[in-house]
Amino acid sequence: MDKTGSAHINGGRLWDSIQELGRIGTDPNGGVTRLSLSNEELIARQFIIRLMEDAGLAVRQDEAGNLIGRLEGERQGEGAIATGSHIDTVIHAGLFDGALGVLGGIEALRTIKEQGIKHDSPLEVICFTDEEGVRFGAGYLGSRAMAGAWKRNWLELADSAGTTLREAMKYADLNPHQAARARRSRDAVKAYVELHIEQGRVLEELGEAVGIASAIYGHCWLEVSIRGRADHAGTTPMKLRQDPLAAAAAALLAIEQIAIQQGGVATIGTLNLAPGAINVIPGEVVFTIDMRHEASEPLRQMELAITAALERSAEARGLTTSIRAIDGAQPVQASKRIVEAIASSCASVGLTDTYMVCGAGHDAVAMNELTDIGLILIRSRDGISHHPLEWSSPDDCEAGANVLLNTLIRLANDRSN
Repeated sequence: MDKTGSAHINGGRLWDSIQELGRIGTDPNGGVTRLSLSNEELIARQFIIRLMEDAGLAVRQDEAGNLIGRLEGERQGEGAIATGSHIDTVIHAGLFDGALGVLGGIEALRTIKEQGIKHDSPLEVICFTDEEGVRFGAGYLGSRAMAGAWKRNWLELADSAGTTLREAMKYADLNPHQAARARRSRDAVKAYVELHIEQGRVLEELGEAVGIASAIYGHCWLEVSIRGRADHAGTTPMKLRQDPLAAAAAALLAIEQIAIQQGGVATIGTLNLAPGAINVIPGEVVFTIDMRHEASEPLRQMELAITAALERSAEARGLTTSIRAIDGAQPVQASKRIVEAIASSCASVGLTDTYMVCGAGHDAVAMNELTDIGLILIRSRDGISHHPLEWSSPDDCEAGANVLLNTLIRLANDRSN
């Protein structure tokens, strides 16, 4: 610790580990693709295990595949102060999403052990299984399992190649029927603090390196199918068409307005036409909707209004529609005591306490069902994320990790809870 009483991580070592992990799963186009439980991600897991062991942590893998590195505290029987994130990625991703939280957590615990910093409560860094949900269509699998929200039907979810989650877990030497045993009690985990890149432009616009999330958006994911009639593009007059794409187009404009009115966000992330030929009127349109809000009731109202708009648009053209909820999570409010600890840690390392709402989902959303949570965000250049151009500077990564380090120390020595 320095004269101000604040501790500092080894920024160069953290940056090197970010670069080294980023080389695992590099794709031909310069991005990183490490889908959950793929060969690339399994290799990356071995790298994380070695880092944890090199940091002097006791390492174990739970039944859901979460990797846990633990540093015991001075008091026996205490619940752990945990941190972490994930290392699975979207397709063609960048270096920092998820990875910073895992590697920054390892570096923080390594610093505490190396410097012999006192901590009453045990500390843990967790590398969660499948946060992104890209491969199997449901996210936060490892953190949900730890929070006691594992769903057995997830095992039947399949990726684009037809491989089920059940099969992927077996391939990774995990017993899919024991995943629910990863559940932990509130007494076992006293707090969870996640370090993550912002994935937006707020901090950059403010000129701040680090932000404190007061809340995290909840989300609702829908898959929508609108079915009409496939016909010849040249011989079918406009008035005789049953074109589901026309209905979808009208609905998409309505969705945009509903999101604006409710103060949330809504995104059409995928859209597929069948049969998908240039000279054929499509017979079916399938698309997904990602809607998010920081409060539960407006999020519910968005879902109801969007569902009604979709049904009206289809019925007006004599089409049929089906709407399926594929994932969702309620908005999360950060713990006051953890927010205060983060703010004090920012001050101790010379940073301002910048408060914001986090628009992206993280494992902290699932962990909120288990324990109090806090979220530290760092600046993203141009707000780019889920893309090879995703970038946070070495200085900002170090600043965020220093805030995390000091927050963990404060929480581990807090006797008021």
